[in-house]
Amino acid sequence: MTLHGLEKKIQMCREYLAKTDFVRRMWEKDPTLWSKESTQTQKIRDRLGWLNAPDWLERHRKEVESFAEEVRNRGMTHVALLGMGGSSLAPQMLAATFPAKNQFPRLTVFDSTNPGELLQKKAQLDLSKTLFLVSSKSGTTIEVSSLYRYFRAELNDGARFAAITDEKTPLERLATENNFLRVFRNPSDIGGRYSALSYFGAVPAALIGIDIDRLIESAKKMAEACRRSPEENPGIRLGAFLGETQKSGADKLALCFSPEISSFGSWVEQLVAESTGKLEKGILPVDGETRMPAAKYARDRLFVVTEYARSADRTLGTWADTLEKAGHPVLRLQLEDLHDLGGEFFRWEVATAVAAVTLGIDPFDEPDVQMSKRLTGKVLAEYASSGRIEEGARLAVSDGIYVYGDPDLMPKKSMASLSSSLDTHLSRIKEGDYLAWILYLPNYGWISAAFQRIREFIGSRFRVASTVGFGPRYLHSTGQFHKGGPNRGLFIQVTAEPSEDVPIPGEAYSFGILHEAQASGDFSALVGRGRRVLRLHVTGDLKTGLNRIESILRKLEFGR
Repeated sequence: MTLHGLEKKIQMCREYLAKTDFVRRMWEKDPTLWSKESTQTQKIRDRLGWLNAPDWLERHRKEVESFAEEVRNRGMTHVALLGMGGSSLAPQMLAATFPAKNQFPRLTVFDSTNPGELLQKKAQLDLSKTLFLVSSKSGTTIEVSSLYRYFRAELNDGARFAAITDEKTPLERLATENNFLRVFRNPSDIGGRYSALSYFGAVPAALIGIDIDRLIESAKKMAEACRRSPEENPGIRLGAFLGETQKSGADKLALCFSPEISSFGSWVEQLVAESTGKLEKGILPVDGETRMPAAKYARDRLFVVTEYARSADRTLGTWADTLEKAGHPVLRLQLEDLHDLGGEFFRWEVATAVAAVTLGIDPFDEPDVQMSKRLTGKVLAEYASSGRIEEGARLAVSDGIYVYGDPDLMPKKSMASLSSSLDTHLSRIKEGDYLAWILYLPNYGWISAAFQRIREFIGSRFRVASTVGFGPRYLHSTGQFHKGGPNRGLFIQVTAEPSEDVPIPGEAYSFGILHEAQASGDFSALVGRGRRVLRLHVTGDLKTGLNRIESILRKLEFGR
């Protein structure tokens, strides 16, 4: 489809939204916009509280700011947030975006079960001056509860902990029984990935000195703008662009930001992937997209380019010009101030709800997220009875790297080495596919840098969109898309033996075993959904193993 034809489709979408009275019905929380099935409508209605979140948060801001002052007065120099997905991504992004403030605590987010990463982050804390913020909507998230048990054993003082959760959850009861410093009860009708403008985002932000009044002001202005007609509505403008470009075949959303606001992509990634990736449909967000010449991108890309007006890097707009001239669909946004991120939270939430209407899906459920959780539980139960985790049949052993694969790879005779295994697997890439690296490794800077190099190489040479996710945190983000979205993903899971392990108090398994069980459960979930997946397990020195994988990839022709 030509760009001109796409513009016509987007205009027709806005006209359809006007004809069906979408704006009024959305603000009245009409669930039939997304589903008319009686079994779904009440569930959807119960997840539309985010529409009122800016006003709700404004009413509760003094409570949040008072708590932040109390924590400062107690001499806390660090805040450790124990959370996953929607409970951690907004605070993590805000902390990475706003400059650190003197006299305010530093935020460290614990959102991994990898023992090495846990110990590295713990070493950065002064435990005697750290407040632990236990953040979970359901109050039952296994990663959060395991991290809480670990740190609770280190600190026998409930007043060193605070909680953010829904009412009447196990976490609320735990916090009350253990005399936590504070329990913030979030509205239950605000879903996890739509919770940035609630206690989940505001409490950590206020604790580290971010002006939440200005975030709220920005969000309220955007909410008011999103009450306008479809022709003037910024949320509908973005949502119609996302939905109609996906329907035209451009379903890989390249998220491109000025460097100062690049961390916002991780939050958008979860919102869009988990909301739209279901029923074999969806929009795949590509966070950290590498800037390449326009001709290097396949026609399955759409670009949302967000510039920060005060950025020191003035090249993003020029690069976007070249994309538009080459006929790629590009939508430009601009932030005048970092606090405008409050409004961007709301704009993207509306846009995702709009895109879901165009795709005919419910953006508020996540039907495939539970699959990996169930399979992880099954692996842990088997470990409890046998004392080991079943690794499955190996396809190859090469240079200290064990290779496993989906059933379609099992009969292959060309899987005798790491090189031939990668070549055979990657030869299955078809036009319109994407390559997803799912890493059950510690999220260290040098590992992220290594896979960013691999992404750049693959994108430049083969015009294939690629993503990187660290497990288990990505299970609460793109994991839904991988299993519920279109079967266009080629997956490479990378695991490794931890150099050291950490026990989980009260459990028969350790963090290392939990991490391994989550990787095993996720691999089984992907295979169960008929996905093309290869697993590489690195033994010995991790850096040597990853260097070997990168070196081999650079020599391959992807089976072509």
